[in-house]
Amino acid sequence: MAHPDQKIGQAQSLRRRMTAAERYLWNRLRAERFYGLKFNRQEPIGPYIVDFYCSVARLVIELDGDAHYFTRSSDEKRQTYLEELGLTVFRVPNYEVLNNTGTVMGKIYAHCSGHVDGDSDSTKQ
Repeated sequence: MAHPDQKIGQAQSLRRRMTAAERYLWNRLRAERFYGLKFNRQEPIGPYIVDFYCSVARLVIELDGDAHYFTRSSDEKRQTYLEELGLTVFRVPNYEVLNNTGTVMGKIYAHCSGHVDGDSDSTKQ
């Protein structure tokens, strides 16, 4: 397992090299814009770095690009690890984020709905 400082460095590097789909989704989740929920991007969790994480909802969002079609077994191992921590893992293909944003945001909302701040004015998607 990598040293925690190495994971932080890797996460920072990934933040600088986000895919178009990651940037697009991050612009909708950042700064508590999504129903007042705080999301982190490229968040180290154990030996892994997840794309997006909301600690209040215990939700991990993983965007799958073309490379994920070749890494299914490691993706399954990663998902099992995260689920054993009590986290929900929502996987979504990059093209869905870019082409069906409303549907993706609706599914994220469904995962988080028990944690949404009803008084928040930051409910724009």
